[in-house]
Amino acid sequence: MANPSRMTIEVLGSGCAKCKRLFEQAKDAVRELGLDTEVSYITDIQKIVELGVMSSPVLTIGGSPVIVGMVPDTPKLKEIIHEHLSASPSPAA
Repeated sequence: MANPSRMTIEVLGSGCAKCKRLFEQAKDAVRELGLDTEVSYITDIQKIVELGVMSSPVLTIGGSPVIVGMVPDTPKLKEIIHEHLSASPSPAA
């Protein structure tokens, strides 16, 4: 399993209230899960376009979008993060 502390988690959005709420909830979820992982907030619309998604906010784990256009509650967000970190392949040695 991948080392969760090495996994990147990003929230991409325009800076709207919904995007900021996802960012804050993602930070809370990571902290509650006991992960030593930084959550980044990116407002560069070009990055969203590059991901090929049509709405924001976007939560990415390891560069892949896992949430698009919605803000789940913190317990659901913790479940999503945990699932994706557990499913991540091990990094090459």
